[in-house]
Amino acid sequence: MFIDTHAHLYNEKFEGKLKEVLTFCKQQKVDKIICSAADIASAYQAVMLADKFDNIYATIGVHPQDCVNFSEKDLKTLEALAKNEKVVGIGEIGLEYLDGCPDKEIQKTAFLNQIKLAYKLQLPIVIHCREAVGDCLKLLKENQKFLNFGGTFHCFSESIESANEVLKLGLHISIGGVVTFKNGKRLQEVAPAIPLDRLLLETDCPYLAPEPYRGTLNHPGNIPIIAQKIATLKGLSLQEIETATTQNARRLFKI
Repeated sequence: MFIDTHAHLYNEKFEGKLKEVLTFCKQQKVDKIICSAADIASAYQAVMLADKFDNIYATIGVHPQDCVNFSEKDLKTLEALAKNEKVVGIGEIGLEYLDGCPDKEIQKTAFLNQIKLAYKLQLPIVIHCREAVGDCLKLLKENQKFLNFGGTFHCFSESIESANEVLKLGLHISIGGVVTFKNGKRLQEVAPAIPLDRLLLETDCPYLAPEPYRGTLNHPGNIPIIAQKIATLKGLSLQEIETATTQNARRLFKI
């Protein structure tokens, strides 16, 4: 079986389609899905879906794009939600330095506070990093004592040098549909270098559908396509990628 470690099933694009999608996922051997929140509202939605469906789990956190008003109250809300046994991590959290994003220092504070919360709750973290890999790695290195319960760089798209720094921190690397893109050459070079015991699969759906379905609604049923591309790049069988990534997800998220 496969595990999609990062999906946004509460997204409005799945409205009225979710049961059909989940049925297709089962047919594709994607038996477990981790639904990742981006703010407080979606944290509630992710937990609600996890409660409703046996094969869905949740990670909860506030995304850097949404952290401008992040507060102690939000931390307490996340801590309360995390009491649900289907909550398996804190995320997605991290840094994003694109135009229009909150001030860098605000992002760093929100990121670090949520890292500390994960440590307190003995949960792994799910890291979003975009155009901020230097600061992200620096913050993680300076606070490595809070990473005892692991974590993953979701939708990884950085260099092999950055991948090696992530691995030194004891973290996992999660790969999505970008690895199948014609312009995904950097990730296609990085994927073979990721040790099998640190590799995870994700869709980040409804975004980033893999080739040949790029531009359509992405969903967890596309995980085998991503896995097959990685298997080809690594010179391994699809079964080897399936077995390793499933074991890794089970171990990291305790599912």
